[in-house]
Amino acid sequence: MSQKYREAGVDLEAGYESVRLIKSHVARTQVKGAVDSIGAFGGMFDLSALGLKEPVLVSGTDGVGTKLMIAFDCDKHDTIGIDAVAMCVNDVLVQGAMPIFFLDYLAVGKNTPTKIEQLVKGVADGCVQSECALIGGETAEMPDMYDENHYDIAGFCVGAVEKSKLLTNEKMRPGLKLVGLPSTGCHSNGFSLVRKVLIKDAKLDLNEFYPEFGKTLGEELLTPTKIYVKAIKHLLENNVDIKGMSHITGGGFFENIPRMLKDGQGVKIDTNSFPRPKVFDLIEEKGQIEHKEMYNVFNMGIGFIMALEEEDVNTVLNLLREIGEEAYVIGEVTDSGMVDLLW
Repeated sequence: MSQKYREAGVDLEAGYESVRLIKSHVARTQVKGAVDSIGAFGGMFDLSALGLKEPVLVSGTDGVGTKLMIAFDCDKHDTIGIDAVAMCVNDVLVQGAMPIFFLDYLAVGKNTPTKIEQLVKGVADGCVQSECALIGGETAEMPDMYDENHYDIAGFCVGAVEKSKLLTNEKMRPGLKLVGLPSTGCHSNGFSLVRKVLIKDAKLDLNEFYPEFGKTLGEELLTPTKIYVKAIKHLLENNVDIKGMSHITGGGFFENIPRMLKDGQGVKIDTNSFPRPKVFDLIEEKGQIEHKEMYNVFNMGIGFIMALEEEDVNTVLNLLREIGEEAYVIGEVTDSGMVDLLW
């Protein structure tokens, strides 16, 4: 044990205890191809185990953003890890790649082993939902960088897909129908605005119970980002020809939908075709935010979008119902070059 290092604010013994506590959570995420490498310098994965002829690796990295501030205020840390995983794996998914492994990075002001365990439990839960392995990570104790009750978490994901099945915008054309998968609320985007409107300006109590949510405001805001891997995997395994996909994150409809389109293409979205979580009504009302601007910041109830041939829509809706997933026909691809919202 280094006494001088402890005096500088870094507790090596706490770090060792954190590793001991998280091992059982990491073990839950093992999948075919994962090599037991926790504690090694590098995480390992045997790509040959997937049996892909021409594998293309698709990677993504992201964090959770200022949603962390809600977790700090509520002292609730067991689901934030799910958000870290979701933000990465959903991005990888839009290219048609299935996530195969994940690594996390956790920077803390003080290494509290039980809190680290909660955070990594969330990461493991997200990996289990995504059917990918947690093969490594890093926890850095940085007392001069962070308050002892604060931390930051980020992740890195790699997915794999056959080269012939890689999704680009090549198949996109006007007339394709758009099917949206519902979100679970704000996910992990727009929280700087959420906190300004609800906490700083309206001074709402995170511990207050809201009947329309069936939970406290803090619990509602900390609802984990939905992971869409199993839904999309089910469709692809049933040979559905998905033409394009979009993960609706920061920037809402206006920034993310065009990322799956060709130049000059646009979309027409019927905003009445899907339910809107009540939390967005609260944010819009308290912040006096224009309705259109809400769609430029938040997912507004649709977290993931697929473009399909019209004749495939009912097949997709039925396949998703088989696994308990709801979906909505929300619009179509156009040649307008714009994201047109119909009220």
